[in-house]
Amino acid sequence: MTPQKKPVVTCPTCGKTVEWAPEQRWRPFCSERCRLIDLGEWASESYRVPAEEQTLPEDSGAEDRRFPLYIS
Repeated sequence: MTPQKKPVVTCPTCGKTVEWAPEQRWRPFCSERCRLIDLGEWASESYRVPAEEQTLPEDSGAEDRRFPLYIS
């Protein structure tokens, strides 16, 4: 029986190929550095999840009736 080839993914930060395996500590990133760069992009809000604006019900008492819906 031949060993199965492990899937290969691309690091989202630098584009380097990464083997998807349990021993690959930072997967899907190639390194801790790339993982931290990505985390910093999310923390600085450079990356965002697209969302639609929602309207609050009339009885909510809020002054501004429109607000963006953020998914956490």
